[in-house]
Amino acid sequence: QVQLVESGGGLVQAGGSLRLSCAASGRGFSSVAMGWFRQAPGKERELVATINWSGGTTYYADSVKGRFTISRDNAKNTVYLQMNSLKPEDTAVYHCAAAPRNYYSEYEGDYDRWGQGTQVTVSS
Repeated sequence: QVQLVESGGGLVQAGGSLRLSCAASGRGFSSVAMGWFRQAPGKERELVATINWSGGTTYYADSVKGRFTISRDNAKNTVYLQMNSLKPEDTAVYHCAAAPRNYYSEYEGDYDRWGQGTQVTVSS
């Protein structure tokens, strides 16, 4: 079973960039879809981006399209989220998650493994 640990969060000014990493341990990482979700205070958790098992197909929430890029390195058991042109509304706890399927999923219920999250704060 896959276990996930996020890193790379922090405080950044609006317009800046951050790169989040999610390191996976356990068996099966290279065959599962991965996703990044975020939850801001007082709001529901929402999908940010998702990627299929090989990295060949991705999906983004409209709010981050053109600014964020999800990628994965199966040799390193790691998935990344490159975040550019950050806005104050991107402030949230970011979680990575794994879904027991090859193809990506937009639906939170399809993910059965979650990391503890990393805080991203964007100041105006």
